[in-house]
Amino acid sequence: MLTLHSSNGGRFCDGLVRRDFLKIGGLAMGGLSLPELLRAESSQGTRSNHKAVIMVFLPGGPSHQDMVDLKMDAPSEIRGEFKPINTNVDGLQICEHLPKLARMMDKFTVIRSMADCEPQHDAFQCLTGRCLKAQPPGGWPSFGAVVSKLQGQTDRAVPAFAGLSPKMGHMPWARTGEPGFLGVAHGPFQPNRGGGTDDMSLNGISLERLHNRAALLKSFDDFRRDMDASGLMSGLDTFNEQAMGVLTSSKLLDALNLSKEDPRIYERYGKGFNQFRDDGGPRLTEHFLAARRLVEAGARVVTLGFSRWDYHSNNFGQLREDLPLLDRGLSALVTDLHERGMDKDVSVVVWGEFGRTPTINDKGGRDHWPRVSCAMLAGGGMRHGQVIGATDKLGGEAVDRPVRFGEVFATLYNRLGIDVNKVTLTDHAGRPQYLVPDSLQPMAELV
Repeated sequence: MLTLHSSNGGRFCDGLVRRDFLKIGGLAMGGLSLPELLRAESSQGTRSNHKAVIMVFLPGGPSHQDMVDLKMDAPSEIRGEFKPINTNVDGLQICEHLPKLARMMDKFTVIRSMADCEPQHDAFQCLTGRCLKAQPPGGWPSFGAVVSKLQGQTDRAVPAFAGLSPKMGHMPWARTGEPGFLGVAHGPFQPNRGGGTDDMSLNGISLERLHNRAALLKSFDDFRRDMDASGLMSGLDTFNEQAMGVLTSSKLLDALNLSKEDPRIYERYGKGFNQFRDDGGPRLTEHFLAARRLVEAGARVVTLGFSRWDYHSNNFGQLREDLPLLDRGLSALVTDLHERGMDKDVSVVVWGEFGRTPTINDKGGRDHWPRVSCAMLAGGGMRHGQVIGATDKLGGEAVDRPVRFGEVFATLYNRLGIDVNKVTLTDHAGRPQYLVPDSLQPMAELV
């Protein structure tokens, strides 16, 4: 969040609040000065071809056997209320409440055998590819933080990593991706936490006035640099200039201003369909559009959370509400990427932290089931129109091609041009850490 104006605090003669002048002076973002953030990210060069990943997290654990792995031959207490429908891929069926996706499944890959899920509610594994236990000093960084560190920004006005999930109290599945041992400089830019996009505008402060203050700051920095015999201040002017570029450019704000979108495209995503569930889950189809716009503007990784899938009761009633919205937002996103020629460069992954029990409980719900879950992938120049893996007749165990989260991450890194066999990052103890565990490799079925 960038804050440049406030109604409180002592004012200077020109009407600017004293506290805000200090914020402009520090060019602060989330407690870290923007120049420091840019300095940390500048150590890596940017790629001329802009590859990106959009991660869609389904918090709470979606029921795989009611979405993409329906078991019609199972007993009634297993198979549920929904029927499968054919897709445009021969032999591939999905839930009847996903008709838009069914018509374009040649652009998706369904993984029915995610088999190493952690047994607790947390976005951590979906955002890092790692387990929560046995973390290195500082903690495992999320995928977006790693990409920010390795590849930096494509445009100095647009953060490399953005998280669109709104704040949902202290729920662990509301995470957007912690930076871990890479430090806060590589954490996600989060426009939906706190003041929102209004805080990214200059709020009546003219560019001339802001640049005058920048000149004043430069004189202070020159003095500090002259006094700093260690040379730690060298290069500060460059990073302040870049920070000014973020503040004075409209590119990021324009990307988040959905009113600038073609109304026909906006309608496809579901304008006006946005709401929150009673339990706080965000049914925000607009976030799919915002993700595409951020990537188009230069972001490398965008994460978003959609609804809340922890259906211990009334599983099918709640799915009847949520599946059509997911169907609309996700199909619009992938269609949009293909129409804009972005499908080879932008990968999309959709998943939750675990699956649901094969047996329907006495409240008409399904409970937590970490033994198997599902995922969907699109874009990225991958081979699509296929199903990877299979579960048993009850949908409770992976019986063919068990897939680990780390394999999917290795595939996504591969699509960004990052070699998981060669690249390491140094943790707080000075140890090199590979990007995925156990020497896992990109999935041969996809690449």
